[in-house]
Amino acid sequence: MSGRRVGFCLSDKKRRRMNLDAFADFCASHGVEVVEIDLTQPLAPQGPFDIIVHKLSDVIVEAEHDSQSQQLLANFESYVSTHPSTVLLDPLPAMTQLLDRFASYRIMSKLHNSLRDWRICSPPYLEVHSASDLSSIQQAVMAQGLSFPLICKTRVAHGSLSHEMSLIFSAGSLADIHPPCLLQSFVNHGAVLHKVFVVGDKHFCVERPSLKNFPSGPCDRKTIFFNSHQVSKPESSSDLTALDEQMPCLPPPSSQAVDALVRELRVQLDMALFGVDVIINIHTHTLTVIDINIFPGYEGVPQFFSSLLSHIESVLDKETSTTSSLKTTAGGPPAGL
Repeated sequence: MSGRRVGFCLSDKKRRRMNLDAFADFCASHGVEVVEIDLTQPLAPQGPFDIIVHKLSDVIVEAEHDSQSQQLLANFESYVSTHPSTVLLDPLPAMTQLLDRFASYRIMSKLHNSLRDWRICSPPYLEVHSASDLSSIQQAVMAQGLSFPLICKTRVAHGSLSHEMSLIFSAGSLADIHPPCLLQSFVNHGAVLHKVFVVGDKHFCVERPSLKNFPSGPCDRKTIFFNSHQVSKPESSSDLTALDEQMPCLPPPSSQAVDALVRELRVQLDMALFGVDVIINIHTHTLTVIDINIFPGYEGVPQFFSSLLSHIESVLDKETSTTSSLKTTAGGPPAGL
């Protein structure tokens, strides 16, 4: 890896959360140079890059309505297309689809079939595209087989607003939703969330607090609005995460099932840096997938730096091997053999 240049294109917030300075020092100790890419400046003079690691979520989302962001994204895409030897981690189309919960939940809903042997599923859900009359939404909820309580999430899976969610307990309270949004049957899971952090062919499970159990079926309880990021922080403690009754501990996710889930998602997503939120159904003990996250924070993963550098190294080694093989095939055997 000595002499390799790795470009990083991250928002200031992501840069801080990842502690990019510390990662750059770690890479430097292994002979790898980390270069922070400034999207507001021409990219060519900042290169060359062997690989670019990025999280362009802000730019991609803002490009839908902001001309400056559109230009930044176009400049980045132009650089990538004119420098095909530079590896992009991860592909832009793959990342873009996960910014839309409608798209990511369609992927999740298919896991039941592809991972049937592992008893892995995703709760039933409904896409609400626009503000239609309440009775139409109520009928759609029934038609899709959703059960109360429901959890409501924004369509856009990025930014602070994407963490703003609500728990809806009755058909009448569906008036509280703000389309476009996604409704998902809430699954009681003993207030424990398992965050699976994926780095290439490695993954790590970290346990976090989560929403407590609620009685199944509709009731007259008012809608609960909450921030999922606050609820599931490692140190979180709130009424929403406190179990009302003494409940026996659920078994942790089967390591073989999680292995199978990660393998399947790597293929389906065409990505190497992502997170999966899973819970264990308290009644069936089924591994239930409830969300997929782009390039997450990796909090609680002490091996993150070494795992990321190892993955970058393996990707570049594979790229070098493929390039050498193509050259040899095109030009015949190397001279002297």
